[in-house]
Amino acid sequence: MTQTMSFLPRVAIFIGRFAARALPPSGPWQGGAGVNRLEAELARLENRMAADESANAERFQRIEARLEEHAARLAAVPSSEQINAAMEVLLSKTLRSLDSRLKVHAQSIDELKSTVSQTDSLLRKVLESFDSMQTDIDANQAAERRRTAEVLAIEHPQQRSRRRQA
Repeated sequence: MTQTMSFLPRVAIFIGRFAARALPPSGPWQGGAGVNRLEAELARLENRMAADESANAERFQRIEARLEEHAARLAAVPSSEQINAAMEVLLSKTLRSLDSRLKVHAQSIDELKSTVSQTDSLLRKVLESFDSMQTDIDANQAAERRRTAEVLAIEHPQQRSRRRQA
């Protein structure tokens, strides 16, 4: 398409040159000076069109190079299906890991509950033993006081008087 567009102005210039030479010199261009001036103008126009054509060709080459570069980049980008598949794999791994960690935590919690229950039971037994020992100690102290009182009551009256004097 671009070659056809660049070819058309050249054809028009060629036809214009041919027509200018084929026409008899009449009017303001009588003689060779008018034709020379027209040919010079055509040559200048032709040069300008050639410069525009080369500039356009250069631009098109740069654009095509950029398009190829973008196409290569786009080909390197994964498709949405690939991204979705990768995300599903990652999510399933994460969920499996989370599930296993939750199971481990649940087991730890169950073990802690069991340990706390055993500790409560042991503590209850220890406290009951302390209460029993305290009761025994209190009973022994009461018995000892009674014995001391009995011994003092049975003591000889002289010993009591000595104690009072001392």
